[in-house]
Amino acid sequence: MAAKNSIKNYVPESYFHIYNRGVEKRDIFLDQQDFSVFLSYLKIYLEPKDEMELCTILGSPESTSQDKSKALKLLNLKNFYEDIDLHCYALLPNHFHLLLRQTSGDGIDRFMNALGVRYSVYFNHKYHRVGPLFQGVYKAVLVTTDEQLLHLSRYIHLNTFHWLEYPLSRRHEIHLPSSLPEYLQERNTGWIKTEQILGFFTKEKPGASYLQFLGEPSDSELIAQLIIDDSQEVVL
Repeated sequence: MAAKNSIKNYVPESYFHIYNRGVEKRDIFLDQQDFSVFLSYLKIYLEPKDEMELCTILGSPESTSQDKSKALKLLNLKNFYEDIDLHCYALLPNHFHLLLRQTSGDGIDRFMNALGVRYSVYFNHKYHRVGPLFQGVYKAVLVTTDEQLLHLSRYIHLNTFHWLEYPLSRRHEIHLPSSLPEYLQERNTGWIKTEQILGFFTKEKPGASYLQFLGEPSDSELIAQLIIDDSQEVVL
């Protein structure tokens, strides 16, 4: 029998909580560079590709061979700008969370396969290892209501504050990236879509803020519907 969340019945124009972790619960991010590389892949896949500029670089006699090689690689790379919106993320040493919206029926599957393969190749090359990096196929849970969407964003962001598995001796050495600065309006990143969730506070809770919302009691029953079954996480 297939595990819960391993079979995905994707629907166009829908939101999903996406999760995956390292095989045998191993760390998949060992230093800040690993986090940065993973985020750079998200950026490349989710920002619009300027094909005209890339073709100009390829055809320009002033472009170096290195410039042309990089442009050609980007030109041939898959892009999911029109298929996927990233609303929230949190990266932890042995797992990650993404809150994604897809416009097509198979956008998330294509996106996650491309992201997983590319990061695995990077990681295995850097650390001289072979074999799978992730624990099987990524897991996905469909978000069906605006309330779920709002509370899931908080759950994802608070994971980097409430994570208990990482050894205390190393927690000070590493910064755990998340999209929370975008939601607190401390940072503006074009490929992270905050409008849908932050718009809730303008329309439904005028005068309230996302920061205040983070400190409110969580609806454990609602969150339980959105948590991946084998994630071994703290329920907030």
